[in-house]
Amino acid sequence: MPFRTPSAKRVLPLCAGLGVLVAGLSGAQTTAGAAVRAQSPGAAASSQARTAAPAPSAVRDVVIAVHGGAGSLPRGSLTPEQEKAYRDGLTRALKAGYALLEQGRPALDAVEKAVNVLEDDPNFNAGKGAVFNTDAEHELDASIMDGKDLRSGAVAGVRHTKNPVSLARMVMEKSPHVFMAGKGADEFALRNGVPYTTQDYFWTQKRWDQLMAAKGRGGAATASAARQTEVGGTVGAVAVDRGRNVAAATSTGGLTDKAVGRVGDSPVVGAGTYADNRTVAVSCTGTGEVFIRGVAAHDISALMEYARQPVHAAAAKVINEKIPALGATGAAIALDPRGNLAAPHSTKGVINAYLTRDGKVVTRLYDDETPAG
Repeated sequence: MPFRTPSAKRVLPLCAGLGVLVAGLSGAQTTAGAAVRAQSPGAAASSQARTAAPAPSAVRDVVIAVHGGAGSLPRGSLTPEQEKAYRDGLTRALKAGYALLEQGRPALDAVEKAVNVLEDDPNFNAGKGAVFNTDAEHELDASIMDGKDLRSGAVAGVRHTKNPVSLARMVMEKSPHVFMAGKGADEFALRNGVPYTTQDYFWTQKRWDQLMAAKGRGGAATASAARQTEVGGTVGAVAVDRGRNVAAATSTGGLTDKAVGRVGDSPVVGAGTYADNRTVAVSCTGTGEVFIRGVAAHDISALMEYARQPVHAAAAKVINEKIPALGATGAAIALDPRGNLAAPHSTKGVINAYLTRDGKVVTRLYDDETPAG
């Protein structure tokens, strides 16, 4: 059946706050101020490379991490109700992925499930909460990768699929391809039994307001304008299962007021997503064009494989030195097969949450909860 794009007059505003959500082995939630040995030496949000500083240690005993974007969210910018919604959303994603790991399911299942939860949450810029492009429509991107055998799947410019990360996995498992885009990807979904989703599903008032604000100041075609429109919002997950297999997944609606057909790093294997059992699982968020140029996710893996750097040092090198040197900022979550998590950011702050093996959940939303280094 041919695909028609319904006229999109509405869009799904997503709280583009970034988040890194990490899960360990079970869950009671606590807000982030608790002693977090997070490896996130954030650089000031400038486009210049910084003088390298020693990277803090990675958080240990983590089995799943999820992020919701990279940027700065000042304290007081959310109402108590909004803050609760963000923390609850991160926690739901974390627990959903962990529940599968507890059942002995593979890391690939866990990252897909965790990202599905965030895609269904209008507070994040993926799936339901995706931002509008310049034509007031939604184009969604996602990728997923299995570190066990380097299989991967990706989709870009999807308009009629509720959970793009699941379609990316379908491309990986039910086609000979790695990457499908646009109408062809949506039709592939339909042929494989994925329900057709109209563009109206993705609409929210908040996203519409962001589009109007972007157009009011001349659009968000540049990275600097995009940063003014919303902070982060891309979602991603990394996990390690009982067999020490790692997996990663990333999903996004892209930039508010982006050009029709624009694709960032999220669906690009090696740029926004990468997983290899020998090294690490990585999901990135930030200025997509620069993360593509810097092959950021794979670079973290390469530093671990060839330079024998530990995960926290490799991730910090890429996110806090290489990406700023190329004129951009961003963040990543990187999890090695031993459960060591690094979450560096060169933005001012990061919204994140993680669950450790001793059962503690920490969620972090504000600048002062994610110290910059």
